[in-house]
Amino acid sequence: MFEVSTTLTSPLLGDAQNSQLMIIDILRHAIRRHPQQEIVTRRLEGDIHRYHYTDCYQRTCQLAHALTKLGVQPGDRVATLAWNTYRHVELYYAVSGIGAVIHTVNPRLIADQIEWIINDAEATWLFVDLSFISLLEEFAPQLKTVKGIVVLADPDQQPELTHQRLPIYNYERLLDGQPTEYNWPVFSEQAAAMLCYTSGTTGNPKGVLSSHRSTVLHAQAAASAELLDIDSDTVLMPMVAMYHVGAWGAPYAALLTGSKLVLPGAGMSGADMYELITQEHVTVALGVPTIWLTLHNHLHANRLQVPTLARVCVGGAASPLGLVRIFNERYNVYWQPIWGMTETGPLVTSAPPTAEIMALPLEQRYAIQTTAGRPCFGIDMEIFDLDGQPVPHDGVSSGELKVRGPWITGSYFRRHDPDIFTDGWLATGDIAVIDPAGYMKVIDRKKDLIKSGGEWISSLDIENITSQHPAVNECCVVGVAHPKWDERPLLLIVPNGNTLLHKEEIYQFLEGKIAKWWMPDDVIFVDSLPHTGTGKLIKHELRKKYFNLFME
Repeated sequence: MFEVSTTLTSPLLGDAQNSQLMIIDILRHAIRRHPQQEIVTRRLEGDIHRYHYTDCYQRTCQLAHALTKLGVQPGDRVATLAWNTYRHVELYYAVSGIGAVIHTVNPRLIADQIEWIINDAEATWLFVDLSFISLLEEFAPQLKTVKGIVVLADPDQQPELTHQRLPIYNYERLLDGQPTEYNWPVFSEQAAAMLCYTSGTTGNPKGVLSSHRSTVLHAQAAASAELLDIDSDTVLMPMVAMYHVGAWGAPYAALLTGSKLVLPGAGMSGADMYELITQEHVTVALGVPTIWLTLHNHLHANRLQVPTLARVCVGGAASPLGLVRIFNERYNVYWQPIWGMTETGPLVTSAPPTAEIMALPLEQRYAIQTTAGRPCFGIDMEIFDLDGQPVPHDGVSSGELKVRGPWITGSYFRRHDPDIFTDGWLATGDIAVIDPAGYMKVIDRKKDLIKSGGEWISSLDIENITSQHPAVNECCVVGVAHPKWDERPLLLIVPNGNTLLHKEEIYQFLEGKIAKWWMPDDVIFVDSLPHTGTGKLIKHELRKKYFNLFME
């Protein structure tokens, strides 16, 4: 547990130069140290594109000139609807480099939500990938502040757009002929750099505005041995989307350390992942559990291996013990848990494969791999009871998780939420425990805890155990109304392949592993479960669908 440190009223100041932490300096550093390192992209045009860091820098300079000619001003929000591609990387650096704000928008939301987000951000320009053109036409006429649209495509692939109110440009034509050097301005490191909206499963998303300082500090932490542990020998493939809190900072951390960066574009299938991993010799990959379930299903169905892949860094949802075990025992891949939120920058905890962890007996190691890991340098983390008091770090006592640090947001964009931001802490909404060694484990979301007969049931614990059944592909537990006990757990299961499962098998598997009163009142087998665009289970849809199941 942490005590609040005392602040000196009149400290003696040091004599170090007061240089500003600028995002563009990450790319400038990259071309000084690793000019020939590669960025590889599966393009929407259908081919594999590769170029060096030096090429990326020159095109970023060209883009900065183009943005300036378009009239983009410091502080302007420049929105993107785009996949993980080299063009998107160029936008990351050029937009923030000239003092504007890169505003990544989740294209998997419905058109009304996208329209709301872009209007809420008051974006001035919108850059769009080819695959989102039809989606664009659903909401473009309703955009209030956007001055023009730029299509991220080769000139010969430029589509015809039906809406004529906004001018339409081609990305490559904008860059063509522009100078390959740019006089990057220096301004306050506290200036806004990136605007991301939460992938909340209820209500309108909330904006999180990061600064140059917070982004650079996060990149340094993310690259460190305490989080992603990457260097110039790493081949990094972020399967987490660049529209979701900056692909967990991968485009910054990779270039900071000189890692080869492999970008999947729209190729999210198991076959696409396998092809890139094997062809580009990927060593570390990032993504939510569902993406690695997709990869496993492809590997298992085709009896394939991924020998170069050493680690998958997994966040966005709890790590199921079944998948942790499968990736180790079938593929010799270390499942590395990480934890964070859009509001936390995002990465703050992890459990990399240290010598200490790898020396543990397998079951003890697996137990650590299903936690969220330990916080990195710069992050304070605490759990609080309902009275706002810290609870012991004994691995048993639970409370709401709160965090603070130099890349944790202090407020939402244009919103006042005093219940979430209090006394310098961010209240995460996660219910967690911290053990004596400092490992944090989320046991549920506050909104997902099941209150049965006045006692709490953890849906994540039941899901974690169920995931270990060899015939279970994916599972989800929700609390639904009950006439006597207020709420009772309902277990939904997606079976493996053509496997025929029976409720009795699941109940037998759970017997002795959970308390009897935690046993789900029913087990329903389904073809699929609903997910957000970032891979999180949408539990509120399932609660709504099955809410009265036990009331009838």
